[in-house]
Amino acid sequence: MLLDYLPVFFMTGLVTLIALATLLVSSWLRPKNSYTEKNQPYECGIDPSGEATTGQFKVDYFVVAILFIIFDVEALFLFPWAVVLKQVGVIAYIEMFVFIVLLVIGFAYAWVKGALEWES
Repeated sequence: MLLDYLPVFFMTGLVTLIALATLLVSSWLRPKNSYTEKNQPYECGIDPSGEATTGQFKVDYFVVAILFIIFDVEALFLFPWAVVLKQVGVIAYIEMFVFIVLLVIGFAYAWVKGALEWES
């Protein structure tokens, strides 16, 4: 039974060997002219000031981004359902209607809680 996995082990070893060889060759070939301006973080042409750990970030952007990802992924379920709607019948239509109602309830909850309000 272990011989059935031999091609998988061989490919894993080969890919690992190629990745390590690529890293080794690139470390030999890359230029080694490091200087202070090159090692500084890039901030749109403005010299960095202060510490990165002391800055405070508002979570509003991240909440909106997470909500967008959730609703975007949920909307992806609508396309395959719409393609096979005639084959699956009324039961699938009712199930998708319940799914969309739950999505609308989640959206309304986020709206009522103020997660979609943008404060500047």
